Amino acid sequence: MSAGQTDCGSRIFTSNKILRQEFHSLQKNDIFVGRLRLKTTEEHLVVDLVERGIILFPSGLSQLLSRSKTLQALVFTEKMLPQTRIIHDRHDMLETLNTYQQQITRVVTKDDRKNAGMGIHLWSNVEDVFTHCSLGSLPFPFVIQPFVEGSVDIRVIVLGDYIEAYSRKNPVNFRNNLHCGGQSSSCGLTDKQLDLCSEVMKRGLFPYAHIDLMMLENGETYLAEINLRGGIRGARINADEYQQRVDRIHETFPAKQR
Repeated sequence: MSAGQTDCGSRIFTSNKILRQEFHSLQKNDIFVGRLRLKTTEEHLVVDLVERGIILFPSGLSQLLSRSKTLQALVFTEKMLPQTRIIHDRHDMLETLNTYQQQITRVVTKDDRKNAGMGIHLWSNVEDVFTHCSLGSLPFPFVIQPFVEGSVDIRVIVLGDYIEAYSRKNPVNFRNNLHCGGQSSSCGLTDKQLDLCSEVMKRGLFPYAHIDLMMLENGETYLAEINLRGGIRGARINADEYQQRVDRIHETFPAKQR
């Protein structure tokens, strides 16, 4: 289905192409189901759609959060590792430098829009980060946080009532992503970790999600990242079942609007 209609007359769109064609004729309570295909400079279109009363599913907020690690660090700051900060410019970096130098040695930075571990960098000290971003070799904005030795990386897949978790570990690289050579093993979640996932999804208006958790050696667990979509290498669920579950979630939303 690429376009349809609810009983109350609202139009339902599932095709990005048709949504683009009908963009200027969209009316309040029209519905778009699916992930918006937006270029890097087009995020403001979400604001236009929401202000005009167009209903997005997944929510506009969840779609924007999935695209930006700095937005995640802003919205979920209370759920992330303490001293996680967003660096927009050299002034932010200088303030962070002064704070970190007092107690934090190694740090990690995350490029705003890269996934699969390709935008994560480990630094021996925060002064090196300041030097590189000042010289332009580390582009703004980015997220910076303390490096925690011995933490466990846990990937959680939530698709309606389907929840699966597995840990990821790389013996030769601090990037635990399977794309970067990490290995996975199935693991259980504590009630507290399940609550954390639920709270993050509720705050970000995620109907389903891939959630990365960071568990410290003392058992404390924090949010690392969240996305509407992610790799399933290492998961029990296969690609066909995964897509079927996402499709069912998408299909149930317009039915609720009738």
